[in-house]
Amino acid sequence: MTRYLLSLAVVIELLALVTSVRLFSIVAGCLFLGYFVLFLPRISPYARGLLLVTLVLVAGLAAGGYLDRAGLLDAAASAGFYGAFLGSLGMMQCLVRRFEVLRRIHDVLLGGAPMLLYPKYAVTTLSIASVLNFGVMSLLCGTLTQTLDERNIHGESRLNWIRSVLISALRGFALVPLVAPTSVAVAIITREVPAISWSQLLPYGLVASMLLIGVGWVLEQRRFRKVSEERVKLEGWPQGSKTLVLVVTLILGSMATLVYTAGFNVSRAAMIAVPAVTILYMLWCERRPLAVFREATENVASMSNEMSIFASSACLGVALITLVPDDLVSGMAAQEAGTYLVAVAGLLILPLLSAIGLIPITSLSILGGLLPQLEAVGMDILPIAVALVIGFSLAMMLAPMGPAVTLLARFGRVSQLKVAFGWNGLFVAASLPLLLVFLALLA
Repeated sequence: MTRYLLSLAVVIELLALVTSVRLFSIVAGCLFLGYFVLFLPRISPYARGLLLVTLVLVAGLAAGGYLDRAGLLDAAASAGFYGAFLGSLGMMQCLVRRFEVLRRIHDVLLGGAPMLLYPKYAVTTLSIASVLNFGVMSLLCGTLTQTLDERNIHGESRLNWIRSVLISALRGFALVPLVAPTSVAVAIITREVPAISWSQLLPYGLVASMLLIGVGWVLEQRRFRKVSEERVKLEGWPQGSKTLVLVVTLILGSMATLVYTAGFNVSRAAMIAVPAVTILYMLWCERRPLAVFREATENVASMSNEMSIFASSACLGVALITLVPDDLVSGMAAQEAGTYLVAVAGLLILPLLSAIGLIPITSLSILGGLLPQLEAVGMDILPIAVALVIGFSLAMMLAPMGPAVTLLARFGRVSQLKVAFGWNGLFVAASLPLLLVFLALLA
């Protein structure tokens, strides 16, 4: 029965969203953390270490009087929300095996003019990731390695495929925080500052995305010419393409209905709509409720490492925010160029911390907790929120321990440091001046 605890925690958190009863979130958070402690040896070393650090720090702060009962409940509720965020959106992975177009995605994407392949990959990955979330990296990495093995592509040619195709996919995936309502970055910011909505962040995120795609296109388009010569051409779209479009349309339509009729923000609407539509489609296909139940619970259990990281990071962020001096926020607000300086600091801190091993969600959980205080002292929050989602995007590319880089390194059979710094270092360095100018114009 213990294997169903993660799914139960997700359901309880979704119940909290529907009913607005905070107690359900607290219970869900305790279930998540309790499960990960109970099965500590089963999760990855990084997730295990982060969980232990979180628990020790929270216990120490509580014992020292820095974290009161209300703070502990906030930490548990945050763990429940962000653990369920990934668990619910990850349900879209159940659709991958049911659609041939997803299995042959690389032959589909490599069609057309070689010069346009980088933006095509980046935009397509962004679009799929807006619904599939982390499932898109598993999809693209797994299907590419299968394709290369089937076609006996090895050596320098194989590395060129990995370098070109998967790095553009990773960068497209990293654009999700900038434009997608299903991003955990958007969820964190809108949860901390309800006055900020995804629609307010979207125009600025689109501009930043175009800047990043432009830089990547300049750096990568030559490599794609060789890759495009080795693809297998398709005669028409693979079977099931129209059905996939219909399912995704139903998910987006359900999200819009929840937003405009029930008052949910987009992130919460996605957490409800994605698993609901996915499970209904699975039931329609399989006609066996027990088989669907087993597949859904196994899918949630397969994401235990990532869910542990998300839940621990959220809990850690709530705990660490209690250590921030009150006069720090008022001091920043008093500066003449306060908004721009805070925005730049937020943009730079996230990728710098990710480069030394602190994954972006942990950093953003801490920095996001400062936003209500900055808002309270009269600072313009929108430019800072935009800077944080940009910084989160860059941090996803430079985080050697992050889930996306880890997946690419594992499937591509290259080191995580090579992916994060060797392949993405120059890209981030070339992008920063443009992004800083963009922030200056915004602030």
